[in-house]
Amino acid sequence: MSTILKAENISKQYRLGTVGTGTLGDDLKRWWYGMRGKEDPFLKVGAVNERNSAANEDYVWALRDINFEVKQGEVLGIIGKNGAGKSTLLKLLSRVTAPTTGTIKTRGRIASLLEVGTGFHGELTGRENIFMNGAVLGMTKPEIKRKLDEIIAFSGCERYIDTPVKRYSSGMTVRLGFAVAAHLEPEILVVDEVLAVGDAEFQKKAIGKMQDLSTGEGRTVLFVSHNMASINMLCNRTLLLEDGGIRFDGITAEAISSYLNYYSGEEIKDLEDRIDRLGDNKKFKFNSVELHDSEGVVSDVFTSGDYTRLRIGFKYGGIDINKLIITVGIKQNDELICFWAFDELGFRLEKNSSELNLEIPNLNLRGGKYHFWLFSSYGNTREENYCDVIDKVLPFEVIPGDFWGSGKINRNTSKMLLDGNFQ
Repeated sequence: MSTILKAENISKQYRLGTVGTGTLGDDLKRWWYGMRGKEDPFLKVGAVNERNSAANEDYVWALRDINFEVKQGEVLGIIGKNGAGKSTLLKLLSRVTAPTTGTIKTRGRIASLLEVGTGFHGELTGRENIFMNGAVLGMTKPEIKRKLDEIIAFSGCERYIDTPVKRYSSGMTVRLGFAVAAHLEPEILVVDEVLAVGDAEFQKKAIGKMQDLSTGEGRTVLFVSHNMASINMLCNRTLLLEDGGIRFDGITAEAISSYLNYYSGEEIKDLEDRIDRLGDNKKFKFNSVELHDSEGVVSDVFTSGDYTRLRIGFKYGGIDINKLIITVGIKQNDELICFWAFDELGFRLEKNSSELNLEIPNLNLRGGKYHFWLFSSYGNTREENYCDVIDKVLPFEVIPGDFWGSGKINRNTSKMLLDGNFQ
């Protein structure tokens, strides 16, 4: 396959503070250096794009020295924490803004879906916005007319197509915007995290459309998302961005594993100090968690079929422990929960206790890396009653084993192994 997009040493610098692009003094200084044939003085300054640290300089590098190529028909995933530079990269590739340094070479039309409802006018109807947005994206009026019925059907907004867009929900607006962009027939389709606004049915339809564009029509898709399951399903190759640079470029499964392990690995040591948690932790808080093997020894490596006991320590105050709801889940790298346990199933809270134990006689997970998800709420599971919700807890590894006693190592591709007798 030929290269359809190439980024060479691209960087993007922004000025921090209330001034967005610069000041008169900075502009004069740049002009004076340019007149003398010297390098822009501001390319030598600027901090790394780390949003959690206080700013000590006036300039920051949102992206720095980015290099990669994309082949025709490839679906490239782009992942990373908030502020890593994903949206900035897409804006550069879409020509929304220009890079400070470096060059971007592309072949063919680029359709971008970066913001919800970008280019839509609230007073115009959905039908009128299709024509306007299609024209903005480069479609001719005859082309839009030819595809109009198909765009409307794909969006699922037939009933409201002649209603002003200002009365649409955010999900309906995304549906319509994606439908127009997907039918532009671009050589390159750039999609940001907008599909998260749509419902499950539309996300499935949109992912199917992107797969059709890449495999059936040989078009290229750049897909940014925090949904690891969608990335894993759609992309064969993924870029992992960190602080404005590329941390990993390769197979999607390895990129997701690197992302999850890196951003959870240093924090899971001490559950008490984790700050990335939800709920009113003053009422109830998980403060320790351990995995034990059949000998009672703490371990993080098990074999399929092993006895496992999870011990969870907690503290609480001012609540009736009998009204507490606790749920434990096990996730793999794709963020899908493959195991559930509730406090009425498998473990019980004892009165005045400060810990609970979950016994798993037969660990029916196939080989791979997993972690726990802990949830607690008081009285019911409505969001306003959350006590403590925390993810990426206690990673552990499962080694494939002879789960069914057949004399062979289990090679089942499903996450859960069925524990039972088959006639």
